[in-house]
Amino acid sequence: MSENELSKSPTPDPAEDNAFFPSAYSLSQYTSERTDFGGVKHAGAYAGGRWKILVIATDERYLLMDNGTMFSTGNHPVEMLLPLHHLMAAGFDVDVATITGNPAKLELWAMPGKDDAVQQTYADLKPKLKEPLSLREVIADRLGPDSDYLAVFIPGGHGAEVGIPFSPEVGQVLNWALENDKFVITLCHGPASLLAAAIGTTESPFKGYSICVFPDALDKGPNKEMGYIPGGLRLFIGEALEGQGLKVVNDQMTGQVHQDRRLLTGDSPLASNNLGLLAADALTEAVSA
Repeated sequence: MSENELSKSPTPDPAEDNAFFPSAYSLSQYTSERTDFGGVKHAGAYAGGRWKILVIATDERYLLMDNGTMFSTGNHPVEMLLPLHHLMAAGFDVDVATITGNPAKLELWAMPGKDDAVQQTYADLKPKLKEPLSLREVIADRLGPDSDYLAVFIPGGHGAEVGIPFSPEVGQVLNWALENDKFVITLCHGPASLLAAAIGTTESPFKGYSICVFPDALDKGPNKEMGYIPGGLRLFIGEALEGQGLKVVNDQMTGQVHQDRRLLTGDSPLASNNLGLLAADALTEAVSA
């Protein structure tokens, strides 16, 4: 079928009442069998064996919309797996955690089936995605000034809006990262997680930071019009973060990435490869120093 013949109606998800996957047309615009991956830059650069990346993934599948429908979502596989491919190739190990310890959820309808880098990393991490750590376990046993975590990574996907921005545990981990000079890496809708750092405080510790994030304007307009989401969002990330004193540096989805101190961000799935390259640069430089 040509693009003009593809439906713009969200596709029903039979597993849940009034829940929907993206429309066939929107998937033709937003997904591809391959990414722009062109190789890693720091293969084997870190051989120390200590430093790890803590991935905070969503364990939620459904995002309630403003019209009562639910979006069948999760973490975007490219936004999760391609940045991690660069970091794992550089020599960093990965732990996966969810708020509850329940399995991480992925938007498998966005999985690039012919992309070897993404598929390899998915195969390597699948056991940890199925049986992740719980954040409470991480906080109790694996944080502190002598922690082996060099960075916290929160992938995107609309599922990052479910639970994570309102989780005191996520807030604890982010505040620990700031207090201990660790990296925080996130992209697309993942920066919603930064809202959690302000829980229980009068001011966000990220106030004054500049970031890339998925443009609110796309979720308010084109994503609804093409049937990518079945209704309006109840949380617009850019607006919410700017309300906490952060500065959004992009207004489009171009693959832009940005670093402010040790906070590394990207604007969309298009930024996944660029963010992986930036993160591998920053982390290998840090361990070399």
